[in-house]
Amino acid sequence: MKRAAISRHVEAFLEMLAAERGAAPNTLDAYRRDLQDFAAFLAKRGLSPESGDASHLRSYLAGLARAGRSARTAARRLAALRQFHRFLVAEGVRADDPSATADSPRQGRRLPKVLDAAEVALLLAAARRGDGPEAIRFAAMVELLYAGGLRVTELVALPLTAARAGRFMVLRGKGGKERMVPLGEDARRALEDYLAIRAGFLREGETSPWLFPSRGAEGHLTRRRVGQMLKDLAASCGMDPRRLSPHVLRHAFATHLLEGGADLRSVQRMLGHADIATTQIYTHVAGDRLKALVGRHHPLARRPEEAATAPAGPSVDNNTGAGHQSAKAPIPSRRR
Repeated sequence: MKRAAISRHVEAFLEMLAAERGAAPNTLDAYRRDLQDFAAFLAKRGLSPESGDASHLRSYLAGLARAGRSARTAARRLAALRQFHRFLVAEGVRADDPSATADSPRQGRRLPKVLDAAEVALLLAAARRGDGPEAIRFAAMVELLYAGGLRVTELVALPLTAARAGRFMVLRGKGGKERMVPLGEDARRALEDYLAIRAGFLREGETSPWLFPSRGAEGHLTRRRVGQMLKDLAASCGMDPRRLSPHVLRHAFATHLLEGGADLRSVQRMLGHADIATTQIYTHVAGDRLKALVGRHHPLARRPEEAATAPAGPSVDNNTGAGHQSAKAPIPSRRR
């Protein structure tokens, strides 16, 4: 479908996001696509992106629902349109904000996909078993994704200087914000093994500022290529490839930290979240997993028919001191 030509006001808005808010290229691309879609909707009605009113906005959102778009997609587009219209008001392009009265689509709580610790251990072991430069590089990438909770865009754009970090790595994330994440011994060792053979990914006499250089147009590995390699890794472990992605490893990093007793603020800083509400979603994941664990293993959580057939634990007769089988099993001790 041919897109409507982007207006100068949309271009000005995108320039503001880049210059004043430090929006990343991927973020700008997402805003551009969302605003172009709305512009195409208005163009069919002879209107420009900055001249639509509240009724046009409601009609646009209703059209997304009829087309089968998810509430999450509609909410994201409405968020982009709200920021765009606030910009227009601030710049004096229009006097009112038609998005101010628009209701956000209702979204169910969408929990992130998470692998348990045993599954991650299986993937890491499989990544380490490979031979040759490609396998050594891939093992380092998987270790960094899980050990540091990196976004894939952060991983592929790591500068070579990041490898000198030692026990901590300084990352530049969304909006150009820096954060520091600790690296465990396994991740540091995998990184050292990769640095020993990194020159093999460059032409003779060539240098590169990137930790993971490539001969492609961007000069470094792409996030798509990393995603493909992870799918192959999942398949090699007998796991559904749809369950593994760079972001799933980031989710696992956060969830496993919280399950291990890390405080929410520390996890927020390591993930680079601006708002702690974004990090709190992982407390729901960890909580749901713990509830399922209790439901499976705690005797008081069993259904009556299950408890009746459960093996009895030993108890001591108060009068004789002799051991005998009690109808009530002992509550198992908690394991961390």
